[in-house]
Amino acid sequence: MPKGYVILTEAVRDQAGIDAYARAAGPSMASGGASVLAADGQPQLLEGSWHGDRTVVLEFDSVEAARAWYESPEYAKARPLRQAAADTNAVIVTGFEMPPRPPRRD
Repeated sequence: MPKGYVILTEAVRDQAGIDAYARAAGPSMASGGASVLAADGQPQLLEGSWHGDRTVVLEFDSVEAARAWYESPEYAKARPLRQAAADTNAVIVTGFEMPPRPPRRD
């Protein structure tokens, strides 16, 4: 089963508010099985345009686990803190699993 990823791009308006959100959201991430893969305040834009000044990537065991965390009562308590402190885009994406390579024939 492929992994699930939550990607948030944030245009932070209130750093103290985002700090409060991080403290409130952390326990829900731990209990939801999230791994923080990236939390970057300086994403390096390669093409096009990017929203916000901070990007966060969370990894979960599956898309279903990511959705369960996002919709959990624990995270529901933290989410309004983020929404009040930053303009955010949030998505869940399905991880990609490479198909097995055929055996080499020498």
